[in-house]
Amino acid sequence: MSENEPQPEIGRPTRPHWLLPEAKREWSRIVPELLRLGLLAKIDRAMISMWCQCWGMYVEAIRDIRKNGTTFSTEKGYEGQRPSVGVMNKMIERMTALSARFGMTPSDRSRITVPEPKEKDDFAEFLAKTGQMP
Repeated sequence: MSENEPQPEIGRPTRPHWLLPEAKREWSRIVPELLRLGLLAKIDRAMISMWCQCWGMYVEAIRDIRKNGTTFSTEKGYEGQRPSVGVMNKMIERMTALSARFGMTPSDRSRITVPEPKEKDDFAEFLAKTGQMP
């Protein structure tokens, strides 16, 4: 990571109210861990929401598959794939792509560097608050 790259404030994003119930449970599980690792910033709300919502949809699809199977029969006797199978597969694709952004696999974590926290400069902070940038 370059010193000149923007470094967003590490912190807990607010959880969206519209997440599926299973997505909310995933948020409660994953957000503290990503914070502990220094991999989550407040600005990451949309991305982590997508991860959690995909997880929620994945779990719903799995539950439907367990209950109803992977196929259905039409009135004419043809078999078709349940929509939940497609949802499950799509969520796996999306979660795989999103997981790399947050270092959620061992190989992804090996490529991530977490920047050292910058030393706090009280004087620069004071000047910024008073509108007198150095």
